[in-house]
Amino acid sequence: MAFRFLKIFLVTIIFLKFSTLANSKDAPSSFADLAEKLMPSVVNISTTQTVVTRTNPFPGFEFPPGSPFEDMFKDFGTPQEKKAYALGSGFIIDASGIIVTNNHVIKGAEDILVKIEGGKEYEAQVIGSDPFSDLAVLKIQSNEKFKPVKFGDSDKARIGDWVIAIGNPLGLSGTVTAGIISARNRNIGMTRYEDFIQTDASINQGNSGGPLFNMDGDVIGINTAIFGREGNIGIGFAITSNNAKIVVDQLIKYGETKRGWLGVRIQFVTKEIAEVEKLDKPRGALVVSVADGSPSEKGGIKSGDIILEFDGKIINEMKELPLIVAQTEVGKTVNVKIWRNKRDIIKKIKLGRLETSEDFNIKKAEAPKTTIIEGLKISVRALTNEDIEARNLPKTTTGAIITKIENDSPINYLNVNNIIVEAQKKKIKTVGDLKNIVNAAIRSSDKTIMIAIYNNQNQKRYIGVKLD
Repeated sequence: MAFRFLKIFLVTIIFLKFSTLANSKDAPSSFADLAEKLMPSVVNISTTQTVVTRTNPFPGFEFPPGSPFEDMFKDFGTPQEKKAYALGSGFIIDASGIIVTNNHVIKGAEDILVKIEGGKEYEAQVIGSDPFSDLAVLKIQSNEKFKPVKFGDSDKARIGDWVIAIGNPLGLSGTVTAGIISARNRNIGMTRYEDFIQTDASINQGNSGGPLFNMDGDVIGINTAIFGREGNIGIGFAITSNNAKIVVDQLIKYGETKRGWLGVRIQFVTKEIAEVEKLDKPRGALVVSVADGSPSEKGGIKSGDIILEFDGKIINEMKELPLIVAQTEVGKTVNVKIWRNKRDIIKKIKLGRLETSEDFNIKKAEAPKTTIIEGLKISVRALTNEDIEARNLPKTTTGAIITKIENDSPINYLNVNNIIVEAQKKKIKTVGDLKNIVNAAIRSSDKTIMIAIYNNQNQKRYIGVKLD
């Protein structure tokens, strides 16, 4: 009996030993060997551009915000040129010196310098850039050979996997940080096409464009954004390598992107809409409108249809459709499954090219202009017909959509995308109306204002605000 017990005990010890060894493989005691291998492939990027400012023609005198003379007298100031500098990161994907980074790192740059491990600097030129995915491809101006890294399969990355980030945060070149994948498929409203990896590996300003590596040393993400205005708080976001590679390949080959175009405006399918349409659950993308002459119109897609599948890929949520369409080959004929009249219908659609579509040009031309309302310490933009349609608001609705709220705003308890529809019981028809009413309240003796808003659930409420 004692011998049997001892045998079981020894087997248990051996099992635990092997189990511990197996687990320790997933939690490395050091990242030093991996970091040493990858450092030569990561570059620091510094850019220079010229900005023009105007001096105050009346030193020591300032017109009050909102004054009709404020903008007029700015034009009389002496224009002065100065250099603006920016820092970022990138990584080499080809021995010839091809580099991947973020578009916002090099946007507007007149000169681009890249520095590799060891401190050697090179000039670089832009091969192609894409603001919609926030990606850019550069080429080092040198005949030297460089050490590249390769893209990995981001679809295989799992929540909880170890990752390391290497970059140039706050100008501190060659910084290595480690963490795990915290979440997948994040959408933060930063770019048109989003499918971010969330990580707690420390990422700060200057990390933008740098690589997120898995434990095999493959790039599975491009570090792009962080939460927190003052720096890293353990929530960073990276563009997935599988999405990035499609864009990067096109930029290298064509110098531009070639995205598929369907020609529809869409919205989420809510629980209530699913119930009305007799759909088993909220899923797919509800077609709000169809562009004239678009592939969708030619293929028979109508407003009110719910797109359930595209080219064999199931659409679980609305946000999935734009990315899938964009990644589909221009000119390809695809099957689109829609829900119409409480049944499935298959439509054949030949995709157009987004970049040459009327829809694309309109979007570029009509990029919303934001205005700072200094008294409320917020930024707003005009409410558009598209906003009214997407949010199912009354067609007569007018107002200003909040796009940014400062921490010290007197209405910092509100949310971005809330709509200010009234101020001092006056209907807000333009952003200028709101600005004028707020400025008038600031000049008054009591410095208070009452506004009416629609929250993000389209519920109206009145708020009394004390202005500084």
